[in-house]
Amino acid sequence: MSTAPFTATVLGTPRIGPNRELKRATEKYWAGNLSRAELESVAAGLRRDTLTALKAAGLDSIPVNTFSYYDQMLDTTVLLGALPARVAGVADDLDRYFAAARGTQDIPPLEMTKWFDTNYHYIVPEIGPETTFTLNPAKVLAELAEAKELGVPARPVIIGPLTFLLLSKAVDGAEAPVSRLDELTDVYAELLGALADAGAQWVQIDEPVLVTDISDDAPALAEKVYNRLGALTKRPSIFVATYFGDPGAGLPALARTPIEAIGVDLVYGPNTAVASVPELASKTLVAGVVDGRNIWRTDLQAALAKLAALMGPAGSVAVSTSCSTLHVPYSLDPEIGLDDALRSWLAFGAEKVAEVATLARALRDGRDAVADEIAASNAAVASRKSDPRLNNAALRTQIAGIRAAGSQRGSAEVRRAAQEQRLHLPALPTTTIGSFPQTVDIRKARAALVAGQIDEAEYTKRMQDEIAAVIKLQEELGLDVLVHGEPERNDMVQYFAEQLDGFFATRNGWVQSYGSRCVRPPVLFGDVTRPTPMTVDWATYAQSLTDKPVKGMLTGPVTILAWSFVRDDQPLADTAYQVALAIREETADLESAGIAVIQVDEPALRELLPLRDADKPAYLDWAVGSFVLSTSGVADSTQIHTHLCYSEFGEVIGAIADLDADVTSIEAARSHMEVLDDLNAIGFSNSVGPGVYDIHSPRVPSAEEMTASLREAVAAVPAERLWVNPDCGLKTRKTDEVTESLRNMVLAAQAVREERA
Repeated sequence: MSTAPFTATVLGTPRIGPNRELKRATEKYWAGNLSRAELESVAAGLRRDTLTALKAAGLDSIPVNTFSYYDQMLDTTVLLGALPARVAGVADDLDRYFAAARGTQDIPPLEMTKWFDTNYHYIVPEIGPETTFTLNPAKVLAELAEAKELGVPARPVIIGPLTFLLLSKAVDGAEAPVSRLDELTDVYAELLGALADAGAQWVQIDEPVLVTDISDDAPALAEKVYNRLGALTKRPSIFVATYFGDPGAGLPALARTPIEAIGVDLVYGPNTAVASVPELASKTLVAGVVDGRNIWRTDLQAALAKLAALMGPAGSVAVSTSCSTLHVPYSLDPEIGLDDALRSWLAFGAEKVAEVATLARALRDGRDAVADEIAASNAAVASRKSDPRLNNAALRTQIAGIRAAGSQRGSAEVRRAAQEQRLHLPALPTTTIGSFPQTVDIRKARAALVAGQIDEAEYTKRMQDEIAAVIKLQEELGLDVLVHGEPERNDMVQYFAEQLDGFFATRNGWVQSYGSRCVRPPVLFGDVTRPTPMTVDWATYAQSLTDKPVKGMLTGPVTILAWSFVRDDQPLADTAYQVALAIREETADLESAGIAVIQVDEPALRELLPLRDADKPAYLDWAVGSFVLSTSGVADSTQIHTHLCYSEFGEVIGAIADLDADVTSIEAARSHMEVLDDLNAIGFSNSVGPGVYDIHSPRVPSAEEMTASLREAVAAVPAERLWVNPDCGLKTRKTDEVTESLRNMVLAAQAVREERA
């Protein structure tokens, strides 16, 4: 193809809106309070604002079709005509789309799991024997036309066929989805022709699966696919993007094909062997030197040195973010309360776009053209290295001492006996994961406190009223181990970050987790310490209201790291042990206050698992080690729970056992209890609570449905080691949904108890 190469771009953009406009509009649409036309108007405005801002910033190739109402993998499923048959009866195409993502009362949703090792979730496509691929390009063509009208140098972005199939799930006895690759490649060829007809000069095809070990054949399959697509006579220029790590053998495989450009992540794959691939001499190398998934300012001098080294091996070099900026907040501008040093270390989405433009200008016009920017970058780098908040020698000595002394609890059998004597729980004890719905009253109280309309005493009273209501509800429903509902917590990570030294909680740093679910990851910038207890007063107040045990609720060190923007100037393991020490101190204080059950949640254990097999053992060693350190400072009679999410546990199943929690609750409803077989296979002998219903959907499962799930669980795990609970916390659900679902869950537990009597 003869299309001119570009020089400055990003691989994708956020879509929730700088003030979460899309979240609010979508939720209003789901509630029936906003029309489709009104929702589409909000979406169009967000797309327009994003495109014009990127053009104004100086990018000469701008991604389109990275907008989504829910998820880009689900969008690709629609693009390929591969939605499951069970949603076909939903007449409206947008409602059909949402039914696949969220389910309805009568339609189970598609599974959801983590997008590689990020805090974003994707909707898992189902590929069955009856699945047919039929091109449906309306969305991408409409967004391309929209961009062209604005005079934007638009580059449509689509998930590649290899990534799509390798991340899909075979159902109904179908072969592995990747067996359909040739067939699907035909559809992509058709799509490229349609994009060419619509005037697209470039197309970006994302193949992040090439930075993983999901398939040994992935490089060869990629070479086959892109030889075929590259040979098409009617197509745009093809840019294949890899990100989140080193593509390894995937890079020379792609370079041997006729495609025009290849993207590499030089932040999370810094040792990518670009110089050893001679075929790159005829390609545009899209160099991801600006971190697209963390919020630290780019060291411009180091990035320019890296770019200079690429100029020889590559035919041309374009500057890019390492991945889509979907994973970072929109802008640093709204943030207040930052000291000058800390602010100078940070770059959110808008700032990263500016960094890309600056680096591209330096390549084009020389370093002198951006001398001021380089000087500011150098000053920030120096400031960060010398700041005492990042160098607490006493803390490091304390952690080394605890680790050297050992941090294992007594045997599981001894602990179980001590806990049975203390707790006196029935067979198949029922509980919840921790959070209850964040009601309008809770949100109003929190907003009033922030605005100074109420004082701390009034806020505490209102939260205690919420706790009392939650305790009363659980007692009425007949649950066995209660929770206080966490009304005081805006988020399970941010709540702790706001009370730990070494963190900064953002004001408007929202990013998308899934669908309309947004999170505000705190910034972990320094050494972490715990000045005061964080949860004891809330837990003891709740316990004072009931004779049943109330769980103390904490978030584990791995999850706090996974759901924060974490300092990149030291190994993650060092930071994990610092957080673990703070949680260890909190568990000790809860125990001293009389709390008999303490849950330390690690829903993100699987999330941080490295994408390459060679890197996984080292990660699991410190991930397990930090959890064990955080929970091993209590007596055998104190029951330690943990919670894990997101259905794909095979690769961490041994680590789950090594955590040695007394009770492990696990997301299992959408995956139909598959995890229990995996646990049995490794001889897991502690107690387990497989989720008997999915909380990510508004549907209320019947008691009969949950009884059937529980029977499956009892068939796999001895009843004396089995707990009954939902998949996850209930924060995002409505109170009436929760009440009915929990009532049915308790009935299911009672039914199975009676069957065993």
